[in-house]
Amino acid sequence: MSLASSEATLGVIEELRALLGERLSTADAVRDAHGRDESWHPTEAPDAVAFAQSTEEVSAIVKICHAAGTPIIPYGAGTSVEGHIQATRGGICVDVGGMNEVLEVHAEDLDCTVQPGVRRKQLNDYLRDTGLFFPIDPGADASIGGMTGTRASGTNAVRYGTMRENVMSLTVVLANGEVIRTARRARKSSAGYDLTRLFVGSEGTLGIITEITLRLYGIPENISSAVVPFETLEGAVDTTICTIQSGIPIARIELLDDVQMDALNRYSKMDHPVKPTLFLEFHGTDAGVAEQIAMVKAFGEDFGAGEFQWSDQLEDRNRLWQARHDVAYACKALRPGCEIWATDVCVPLSRLAECIAETRKDLEGASIPAPLCGHVGDGNFHLAFVLDPNVPAEMHEAEELNERLVNRALAMDGTCTGEHGVGLGKQKYMRAEHGDAIEVMRAVKAAIDPDNIMNPGKMLPPQN
Repeated sequence: MSLASSEATLGVIEELRALLGERLSTADAVRDAHGRDESWHPTEAPDAVAFAQSTEEVSAIVKICHAAGTPIIPYGAGTSVEGHIQATRGGICVDVGGMNEVLEVHAEDLDCTVQPGVRRKQLNDYLRDTGLFFPIDPGADASIGGMTGTRASGTNAVRYGTMRENVMSLTVVLANGEVIRTARRARKSSAGYDLTRLFVGSEGTLGIITEITLRLYGIPENISSAVVPFETLEGAVDTTICTIQSGIPIARIELLDDVQMDALNRYSKMDHPVKPTLFLEFHGTDAGVAEQIAMVKAFGEDFGAGEFQWSDQLEDRNRLWQARHDVAYACKALRPGCEIWATDVCVPLSRLAECIAETRKDLEGASIPAPLCGHVGDGNFHLAFVLDPNVPAEMHEAEELNERLVNRALAMDGTCTGEHGVGLGKQKYMRAEHGDAIEVMRAVKAAIDPDNIMNPGKMLPPQN
């Protein structure tokens, strides 16, 4: 039990134990595991973890916490990277990972409804025999609830959009335990406020999502992937910009700099040239994919591309994209015993080359490795500072580099985070990005969660 536990919180724990039995845990190991994500932020454990199994149970848990003013932190898979799930004020972590059923699939309508604990790989395995798939792919095998809460995107977003475009409706338990549904399954509606978009990206600060209705897509007739090195980072970025501006419906276009490629080769046992590299994927008919490939190859050749290595075999494509998804672990392996401070920004596509070039200049003088990769078709890229969190000088250096990166993106009319979310890590940049709109966000928060019990201390910066 944390020293911050009040008498009211102890009473809440007893009530929850009566409701949940052994599915309410105060064990130190369980609490610690739920008090940290995959970020550099230190563990801040909740007072207890409640393992919910239904919307009705989540509602009952929230009503008990609401009556006592006890903080609530929703938890899915724990794969976030900006300190989203740290229990900064103690309270009850509501783990919805066990709510992992695919509830409905409407193949003829190209949609499905799932519980929040369903993982993205699990969903696509379930859908395989229908000829449909869910395209949002943030890399980690994240939960659909967590992906919704952080407005996730990933490698396929350049063609299929982000969670914002692919969530049709939500069931949400509000801070007082009331259950609402934000929309119907109609493909469009102009009836009322768009509550679905309000909760997508709310990071658990407005309610707990317990059901999600998602758009689905037909599995393409032809899928072809490629890896191509470039002599310069600028050549790879310029190829990307030309591809997008030409309207080519490329499914994935990922950039890895030479430092990242070296880490990937070592970790994933590959032998790609240690140069700035694009990972590409094309979806469509045989003729459509062939046309897309020809156009992108022509752009690449104009900007110093090396040899394109192609594959349309499932096993080869899976190995390629698994290596791309494992870049965080590859970065960590560069300095055994160290951690990574992952960060991301997103800028208008026309400013991408400039933003990356200036960022690389900053990194040339850094004492810590910071591989660069990104979903550059969206103007979004990431850095992973590989550091020892016990060395203050390294933490300070990463903080300064991160701040310069974010301020650079904001000066280019970009955002402090393209897909990681705000959590604790990007909180201090919210005022600079949104200005007086922060007060509107505060008003929304106060109206829906007047007692500030839903994931308190996250996203919105503290009031002065």
